[in-house]
Amino acid sequence: MLGRVADSELRGNLKVMQSSTASKRIALAALLAGIAVVLSPFYIPLGDTKCFPAQHMVNAIGGVLLGPWYAVLIALITGSIRNMLGLGTIYAYPGGVFGGLVVGIIYRYMKKTDIAAILEPLGTVIIGGTVSALVVTPYLGRATTLSFFWIAFAASSIPGSILGFVILKTIRRVGLAKHFV
Repeated sequence: MLGRVADSELRGNLKVMQSSTASKRIALAALLAGIAVVLSPFYIPLGDTKCFPAQHMVNAIGGVLLGPWYAVLIALITGSIRNMLGLGTIYAYPGGVFGGLVVGIIYRYMKKTDIAAILEPLGTVIIGGTVSALVVTPYLGRATTLSFFWIAFAASSIPGSILGFVILKTIRRVGLAKHFV
């Protein structure tokens, strides 16, 4: 009888811990999206794009701490809010989503090292830039070269991912990472 009660109590505590972890992850995702939105006025206008290093910083942090799907969700939320506020462009989606996705996948399936944050430009520049040039721009009826997007997205994602990496290292050094997830 006592064993059943202890077992049932243990299962209940496990459910509370799991929901607490999920709540922490959702709260961190909301915090990162909020940080990106607050930093939205700080962008670099290049052609039709508004290069936004803070998004890539958030992609680096979110991809490592929360995983690929949360990072994609953060980028979608941030891009949508930026566009609603008139601070973004359609390129916020391919420019943000793929970077977070790549960081999260590399972190999860490789050696779980923070170096994954620095690889954010692989998703943003190579995948996002290519999607922008080959899909989005023709859809809008414009002609822009692939090299333009690669250069513009690199100008934004390289400094942003480096800043994200530095912030990740700082978060780990002061022991805050264990409280987030």
